[in-house]
Amino acid sequence: MADRTRAHVYVSGRVQGVYYRATTRDTAREKGVDGWVRNLDDGRVEAVFEGPTDAVREMVAWCETGSKAADVDDVDATEEEPEGLDGFEVRW
Repeated sequence: MADRTRAHVYVSGRVQGVYYRATTRDTAREKGVDGWVRNLDDGRVEAVFEGPTDAVREMVAWCETGSKAADVDDVDATEEEPEGLDGFEVRW
C-alpha cells in the first residue's frame, strides 16, 4: 500500500449537467484509480481518487479540464491517507 495515495478534490465552475461525473468515472477506471465522484448542492463536484501516486496525480490534473462541455474555474486537491477503496462509482 506504500505506493498508493489519496486525493480529495473539489472542482468549481460549470461542472454539473455536462457529463463531468460520468467522464471522471470512465477516466479513473481507465487509469486504474479507485474512488468516487458526486455533485454538491453548491454547484461544485467532489471526488476522491485512490491508487498509484502517478495515476492519482494524473486524475487531479485531468480535473482541471474535465469533460468536453465543462468549464472548470478551480480545482482544490488535498492529499489524504488512503482508505483502501475498491472500484470507482458515481455517488448521488
